[in-house]
Amino acid sequence: LYFSAQGGILFLYHIKDLHYEMKICADILQPITNLIFSPDYTVLLLVTDQGAVYTYKPPHSEEAVKLLDACSGYFLAADFLTPGNKYCVSVATSGEVQVWVLEDGTCLSKLNLNMEVHVT
Repeated sequence: LYFSAQGGILFLYHIKDLHYEMKICADILQPITNLIFSPDYTVLLLVTDQGAVYTYKPPHSEEAVKLLDACSGYFLAADFLTPGNKYCVSVATSGEVQVWVLEDGTCLSKLNLNMEVHVT
């Protein structure tokens, strides 16, 4: 079970039978608003309230890597494009929808909705 606290720390609760262990996986120093696993559960996207998107690769990684920084408004959400986990899509408060390469953060495509986007 992965979860985050207000301070931007990503935790793992490893639960087996009646025993559990809590481990700190990453600290990105920004509150995390969304956690999204790739379809094959090899990559975890972390979206922060500051508008950044990080990737974390459990259990092979000791830190989260910044993939994107909001350039036109804060990112509200991000998710994987399926099949696979090679690309992600994000939406910013400005109404800009973008498709990204997960490996290096290259923006492949943009679409402007011409309206502000809000979470309800």
